[in-house]
Amino acid sequence: MKKEELVHLHMLLAQLKKYCEESGIGCDFEKYNELEISPFQVHRSKEEHKQAIFVLGTELASLTAKNNFLESK
Repeated sequence: MKKEELVHLHMLLAQLKKYCEESGIGCDFEKYNELEISPFQVHRSKEEHKQAIFVLGTELASLTAKNNFLESK
């Protein structure tokens, strides 16, 4: 992927993160927040955005799996 595409994907995932936080969904984005990177920081390296996408995607997937597990009870 090109850096521009990675930044765009990072932005989309960050918007989903914001939605989860504003909706009061039990979310933990500690690892993502520790990276201290925002999709608006386009000057950051391609690798830093890749790492942010991976961490944020993992945390969102974990949140989804946890919520699906709770709903199935």
